[in-house]
Amino acid sequence: MSFTVAIIGRPNVGKSTLFNRLVGKALALVDDTPGVTRDRRAGRGRIGPIEFTVIDTAGLEEAFDDSLEGRMRRQTERALDEADVALFLIDARAGVTPLDKHFAQWLRRGRTPVVLVANKAEGRAGMGGLYEAFELGFGEPIALSAAHGDGMADLAEALLPFVREDGQEGAGEDPEPEEVGDEDRPMTEEEEAEAAARAEAEAAARPIQLAIVGRPNVGKSTLLNALIGEDRVLTGPEPGVTRDAISVEWSWKDHPIRLVDTAGLRRRARVTDKLERLSVADTLNAVRLAHVVVLVLDADAVLDKQDLTIARHVIEEGRALVVAVNKWDKVEDPKEVLGRLRDRLQTSLPQVRGVPALTISAIRGLRLDKLMDTVLDIYRVWNRRVPTSRLNRWLAAVLEAHPPPVVQGRRIKLRYMTQVKSRPPTFALWTSLPEDLPEAYTRYLINGLRETFDLAGVPIRILLRKGRNPYAGRADRSR
Repeated sequence: MSFTVAIIGRPNVGKSTLFNRLVGKALALVDDTPGVTRDRRAGRGRIGPIEFTVIDTAGLEEAFDDSLEGRMRRQTERALDEADVALFLIDARAGVTPLDKHFAQWLRRGRTPVVLVANKAEGRAGMGGLYEAFELGFGEPIALSAAHGDGMADLAEALLPFVREDGQEGAGEDPEPEEVGDEDRPMTEEEEAEAAARAEAEAAARPIQLAIVGRPNVGKSTLLNALIGEDRVLTGPEPGVTRDAISVEWSWKDHPIRLVDTAGLRRRARVTDKLERLSVADTLNAVRLAHVVVLVLDADAVLDKQDLTIARHVIEEGRALVVAVNKWDKVEDPKEVLGRLRDRLQTSLPQVRGVPALTISAIRGLRLDKLMDTVLDIYRVWNRRVPTSRLNRWLAAVLEAHPPPVVQGRRIKLRYMTQVKSRPPTFALWTSLPEDLPEAYTRYLINGLRETFDLAGVPIRILLRKGRNPYAGRADRSR
């Protein structure tokens, strides 16, 4: 069953609340402030057995120019054109307003069927507005409370005529697979080979979760639109146009990608507005769910303090990072800017050597192919697995060349290492004194892993374990 439903209405009638109710998740930001939603957001909705694509839209405004409100209206018009049916929401407690009547006339002139919904109809306060809704000319309104879930059965009945069979029943987001590996039980070489092949096949088939982050007004939304080749998200000279994290399904060289545009991140001390705090939380959640994160910089201020804060957060979350310096077409001294960028990466992000950084111009479409090729490359590194036999041969060579230091008269023994998972590459190291192994030596091991096994640019984690070699005696038992 597959059809598309667009939720339409003036600001602050509960469109995003209904969207969240239908998709079963708090995907869209909800606040009492009118005009919270600006971009259109799509999700997989469901009421009982009925599944459909649902689009949340910005509140309808009487604006037809190039102002922010006018651009928001055009996004809503595109959503209406894509929809098989529109849910026209009014606020039952406020009653039918002149703006509701104006947009009802506009909807009647269109070709998209309309279902009238009187939201916030719980209790007696909404009865007057429910009866007034008849005068809009869309038949009997559906009394609904998106916040409490009342009236959903009536809404499902109204949507039944638009259901069509297309072989996609039950299609939705694929669950995130479990990480390959088990840090409590070492795998045999055959199991490792099978796990690596399975992980590689799964990584190639699954959509890459690609989040675009950065400070306000650096060109994140412009970059997303340039990549997909359409004005999918709002852009403009005003800082902070994007509020929600908006995801878009796309593909690059036959690899499925879920692009996520996010709100700009300012320094925490400057974030005082409640709505901006919600936007920041939405952006941080997008980073946490991402596989690869593109940090967009303004060429006029390369890797300033806030950029570095964002980069460190991405690395701490274990995501693969790509740095994209935008607006490169406006740079007057490219050599000086590139030198400053390389210096900042080396001195301020030493924990992740080899982070890929490249220059682009989103508005002119310059080097976007190179950007996406870099994303695919770093994604493969992020998924890479190293065989245990190679790891321990490397560990033996490292110990011979540079053994751990003696701590309080005791020699620290490093017995065995194995990769327990990828995404990011994570290794377990069995040692006699895990609590005494100096952090500097752990960094030395990480740098060696990065150089030897081609793991440049991604976070690497080492988990220290105490105990004997879990493979000790295994060969004898298997004979």
